Amino acid sequence: MNDEIVATATAIRAQRYAGCSALFVAGSLIRGEGTAHSDLDLVVVFPALKRAYRESFKFGRYPVEAFVHDPETLEYFFVEIDRPSGIPALPQMVAEGIEVPESTEFSGALKRRARAVLASGPPALDAEAEARLRYLVTDILNDLRDARSYEELLGTGSQLFEMLANYYFRSRGLWSARGKAIPRGLMQADPALSTAYRRAFEHLFKTGEPNQVIALAEDVLRDRGGPLFDGYRADAPEEWRSPQGGTAV
Repeated sequence: MNDEIVATATAIRAQRYAGCSALFVAGSLIRGEGTAHSDLDLVVVFPALKRAYRESFKFGRYPVEAFVHDPETLEYFFVEIDRPSGIPALPQMVAEGIEVPESTEFSGALKRRARAVLASGPPALDAEAEARLRYLVTDILNDLRDARSYEELLGTGSQLFEMLANYYFRSRGLWSARGKAIPRGLMQADPALSTAYRRAFEHLFKTGEPNQVIALAEDVLRDRGGPLFDGYRADAPEEWRSPQGGTAV
């Protein structure tokens, strides 16, 4: 499968990105985890661009998502966008991607930089940020305890699936993940927790019974002080104000 994907990426480079200095093909298809509807993810690096951009298109039988940069915009996204978010989407694609049509000194340097960003980890949570995330998990967890319908339980459980994983990763200094990447991230971080996470949410969504998920969330929170509600306070910045508008009647 990789030979076909690399051949496709090579053709895309020739037809759409002929002046680029490097092209990396990445994502689930390269990992052997793709489906019939999986995107072909590309990171394309030109010598210089006016601005970075992202575009989607079909090429043959593949839907393609291309992230197009020059070295400076790539560095900006690595350090100023992805790292603060805690989700290293672009560095991961460059670090794991296959260089098309072949490795060069330039593409190798970009890979080394991406791996250095990944190795540095996300910014550590300060006390305020950790408390906010723990409060948000607690708030969703309390909604789950008293869901008034199965539909409400599904919506609340879906929120908690992502929010609880993000809290687990970030509170322990790990890179976070979203959506379908969460199970893979949990398996890499803690296989036992990954299994418990899958079983608890599977039980919730199949039966509508939340006790396993509640116990799981309480275990994740316990090491960091437990659920947080009573006494929590978050102050808005002083500059968050605007003069009153409109005309008095």
